[in-house]
Parts: sequence; C-alpha cells; structure tokens
Amino acid sequence: MNYVEKFFSLEDKVAIITGGGGILGSEIAKGLGLAGAEVIIGDIKKYKDVSENLKNIGIKIEGEYLDVFDKNKIEEVAKKIVDKYGKIDILVNAAGGNIKEATTSSELSFFDLPLSALEKVVALNLFGGAILPCQVFGKYMVKNENGGSIINISSMNAFRPLTRIPGYSAAKAAVSNFTQWLAVHFAMEYNKKLRVNAIAPGFFLTEQNRYLLLDEKGNLTERGKSIILHTPMGRFGNPEDLIGVCIFLASDASIFITGTVIPIDGGFNAYSGV
Repeated sequence: MNYVEKFFSLEDKVAIITGGGGILGSEIAKGLGLAGAEVIIGDIKKYKDVSENLKNIGIKIEGEYLDVFDKNKIEEVAKKIVDKYGKIDILVNAAGGNIKEATTSSELSFFDLPLSALEKVVALNLFGGAILPCQVFGKYMVKNENGGSIINISSMNAFRPLTRIPGYSAAKAAVSNFTQWLAVHFAMEYNKKLRVNAIAPGFFLTEQNRYLLLDEKGNLTERGKSIILHTPMGRFGNPEDLIGVCIFLASDASIFITGTVIPIDGGFNAYSGV
C-alpha cells in the first residue's frame, strides 16, 4: 500500500448508506465501494437495482429495504449488518429531499403551506435523514475500538436559506447543528475516535429539485439561471463531485476532523454576488 492509499483506503471498512438508492446516495456508494469498503445501501426503492449494477463493476455491495422513519426496521438492518460483518465503520445519511407541497409558488403562498407538508420535509431530512439512523447505527459504532465516521448530508440552505423552500432550509440548518452536537457528544461521552461530519452540497440536479431548476423542455428556469450566475464555477454539481470528500471523511485521512460541515458548491457560498 503506497503513501496515498494508506490514508484514503477503505479496505476492511463496512459502510451503510441510508437513501442509497437515490442519485447522490448511489454515487457515494459507488465511490466508497471503489475505495475498498464493503457497502450496504438501505432505501425504500431502487436498492436492489443499484446494488446489482454496482456489483457488475466489482463493488462488494448489498441492498436492504430500509425505511428511515421506522426505527425498528433500522435496528433490524443494523443487527443484520453486525451479525454478518461484526461491525459498522461508516454511516452515510443520504436520505432526504423536498416536496412540491412544501414549496411556495404563484399558486401556493407561504400562508397556505400545509403543516403536514412542512412536517414531512422536516421529518425526512432531520429525523429520518439524520437523528434516527445515528441513534441506531451509532449505538454499534461507539463500541468500535478504532472509531469510525458518520457523514450527514446538509445543504447550501443551511448556510443561506433559499427562497421558496422554508421547511427544507430549516431542516438542513438543523442537520448541520445536530452534526456538531453529535460530534461533541460522541467524542466526550462515548468514543473519541468516532467522528461526525457533514457535507453541504450546492446545486445538484435530483428528482426532488428538477422541477425548480429546469422547465418541461429541459431549459433552465429563472431560478436555475440565477443559481448558475451565482456559482463561480458556472455549473451544477455532478453526483460524482461528492465522492472525493466522502472518501476523505470516511477514511483515516480525516482522523482528527469532527463537527465540520463542508460545502461542495462550486464557490456559491463564497460569492457575494459582486
């Protein structure tokens, strides 16, 4: 193993990725797998297709049905992983997203946003997307002699709340705050080698936000144009742009890093607009 591999290799590591059937989660799964990890993706859909596709390129991967709102199901999956592999080294919480019913528009004002829709978005991103998996998988991870790494998915919305999506912005700000809280809590109360960090993607085209960024013909909406104008690198992110930082945070290369939220945004957060 050469000098670089020593720091970034994930050989002999076991990784669980919630929301691993999605666009971003599946790409992270691919990256961790190619770096040597044994990968388990958990989702309510596409987990079988994604795992089979990644197996075809030589990745050691399994797919499991996992509903992040069902703590008993999360516990069932966690026990299954530990029974088979003896440990969990890496947790990536990639479940999350927004819904149209929680988004303001010319047809739906802020005053009329349904509480049920806002609750669903907050629950998906904060509770299902971070807290519940950290409770369940974290209970096993704190026992690891060599620690491990938890990676939450925050957002640009946590730094700068964006127009039209109040529930999603509030939820992702809470994810960033929870990430810092849990990093301190685990290190001070349970295991000083268990790290908790988050990444904050900028603007990536996903199933949940495509309707906001592209019109029916595939052209940029006014919102999409504004985002590109305020992104110094001049493009949306590609899913593979998340791989490098996730390998970094999952590996020994980040062994003294915990409680951080790392933007992956093409410079959006740094740009004042002038």
